[in-house]
Amino acid sequence: MIYSLSNEIGDYLIDVFVTRFDFWLFFGLIAQLIFTARMVVQWWASERAGRSVVPIAFWVLSLIGGMMTLVYGLQRREAVIIIGQVLAVVIYIRNLMLIYKNKTKQSESL
Repeated sequence: MIYSLSNEIGDYLIDVFVTRFDFWLFFGLIAQLIFTARMVVQWWASERAGRSVVPIAFWVLSLIGGMMTLVYGLQRREAVIIIGQVLAVVIYIRNLMLIYKNKTKQSESL
């Protein structure tokens, strides 16, 4: 039973990552790496500050990774990815807009 299960898992992984490998899978994997990098950036910035912080790079990487994942979902016709990323991309853009607006106000008050 364990042997059979391990063969099935191996066959599944080969099918997903080797047999079906194409440009869009590569694109989606890069999108996911960029999206994951945002958490590394946030963790690193927080460790340096000694408190939880969310740097602008977090939002930029979120936007780039989210938009790439949305494109991937549209190309693959994956409703779950499309629905999840449309709202997320709007939130990332809005956060960057708020940051820019706040920086503009701060520079004007100087």
